[in-house]
Amino acid sequence: MKVLLDTDIGNDIDDAVCLSYLVAQPLAELVGVTTVTADPLARAKLASALCPPEIPIAPGAARPLRGEPLQEPPLDADALLARWPHRESFDEDAVSLMRRVIRAHPGEVTLIAIGALTNVAQLFRADPATPGLLRSLVLMGGQYLARGDKAEWNVRNDPAAASVVFEAGASHLRAIGLDVTRQVHMDAASFRARFDPKLVDFAGPWLALRDGVTFHDPLAAVTVFEPSVCGYQRGTVALDGPFTVFDPSPDGPHEVATSISPSAFFAHFLPHLSG
Repeated sequence: MKVLLDTDIGNDIDDAVCLSYLVAQPLAELVGVTTVTADPLARAKLASALCPPEIPIAPGAARPLRGEPLQEPPLDADALLARWPHRESFDEDAVSLMRRVIRAHPGEVTLIAIGALTNVAQLFRADPATPGLLRSLVLMGGQYLARGDKAEWNVRNDPAAASVVFEAGASHLRAIGLDVTRQVHMDAASFRARFDPKLVDFAGPWLALRDGVTFHDPLAAVTVFEPSVCGYQRGTVALDGPFTVFDPSPDGPHEVATSISPSAFFAHFLPHLSG
C-alpha cells in the first residue's frame, strides 16, 4: 500500500515511532514524508535520519493558517542530528511532494496525517481534486466520544486547517482521536528495553519530560494495515473552535474510532519494532 506520512516529528516521540513502524511494515510502500510546524526543516532532517535514502522528504508549513504557532521547535534536534547521519537539504516543499505523488497514483495513496493539518489543508486548497484522488486519509486528531476540558493537540495547533480538511470531501476519512489513543501506553523503562537504540536515543528528550510513551500516532498507522484493532462509527465531524464535534450518522462522510483493543494493537505493532 502506498503511504504518505505528514508529521510534526521531533517533540512527542510517537511521531518517530510511527515513521519507524511504516519503514519496517512490509505491507507499506512509503512514498513520501512531509513535515509541519515550528521549524519543519529541522523536522525533515530528523525524519531523514530514520528513513532509507530513497524515500522523498519535504518540509512544509512552519505556521498555522491563522494565528500564532503553539508547537515548540523540535526537542534537542541539533544534538540528535550530530549523532545520526541525515540529509541536509530537500528538493521539494510538502504540498508539491504530496500533490505529485497523489496525482501520479490516483486512488492508491493513503495519506496519514499525525500533526497539525496545515500542510494537508494547503494541499486541498491548492488542488481541490486531491481529496477525491486519495485512497484514504487517516489522521490522528480530535476527540469524539466526549468533549474534554482542553482540545486535542494536533487540531488545536491549527483549527482552521482541520476545518478545511474535514470539509474537503476525501474519498475516505478516518479520524483516530485522543479518546482511544490514550489507551495504548508504555512506561519509560519498558520502552527503553523493547526498542532499538536509535529510537531510544530519539526518545531521550521526550522521556526526560514524561514517564512513558503513548502511541497516539502509531495507532493511526496501524489501523491502515490492521483496522480491526479499533471499532468505528460513521458520522460528520465539525469544528467548534479548536474542539471536534461528532454527529453520528450511518451515511456520514467521516469514520471515527470509538473503541480499541490494546492487546490487539501491541500484538500487531511490537513485532515490527521491538529491538
